[in-house]
Amino acid sequence: MLRAIIFDFDGVIANSEPLHFRAYRELLKEAGLELTSAEYYSRYLGYDDVGALTAMAADRGVMWTAAEVEALVERKAHRLEELERDGSTLFPGAASAIETAAGVMPIAIASGALGREIRRVLNGADLTRHFSAIVAAEDAASKPAPDPYLKALARLSNLHGPLAAAECAALEDSRWGLDSARAAGLRTVGVAQTYEARELAGADMIIPSMEAFDLAALQQRFSR
Repeated sequence: MLRAIIFDFDGVIANSEPLHFRAYRELLKEAGLELTSAEYYSRYLGYDDVGALTAMAADRGVMWTAAEVEALVERKAHRLEELERDGSTLFPGAASAIETAAGVMPIAIASGALGREIRRVLNGADLTRHFSAIVAAEDAASKPAPDPYLKALARLSNLHGPLAAAECAALEDSRWGLDSARAAGLRTVGVAQTYEARELAGADMIIPSMEAFDLAALQQRFSR
């Protein structure tokens, strides 16, 4: 029985990956380094900011100190906020999916994005109130480790009573996110908005976009 849903953020709710890429690319360009779109999506998308910048530097033979990485994370966060001002970053159908799911069961977020970035987007769309828990980059080890989903599940259980991982579905757009959710014991829904469906083949269910989100279909599928 499906009793709760945990959403990834970037790539599922917010179409912010192109903005993250632009912000990273600009930071690296200032340091005399290059970052291509293909490289970002194939190599670094699954990391949080600290992990991504550390990996980008290591792959280019650069050793940034922890303090330098922290400073870059702050600069990247400010640049991302500037880029978001150009308009809404929500995927079509995301707000409706959140509102529909929250009207039936507890929902949460497990994301590698910074908490302030998540809340800024959700607050702007008046969606924060629907989530019982938000687990962000600063709250847990980054995916594909199971920690973000385990922490979100624990917070939901504390608020709504014990929940088994198998009673919860994770909505993810990447193989790293799917690996994280599976490792935590959740059922998985691949949302093919960032990668093609064939790259999400390990998911229990795949939908083409958030516009195709159908809570009744998820309940039926995961109640078998």
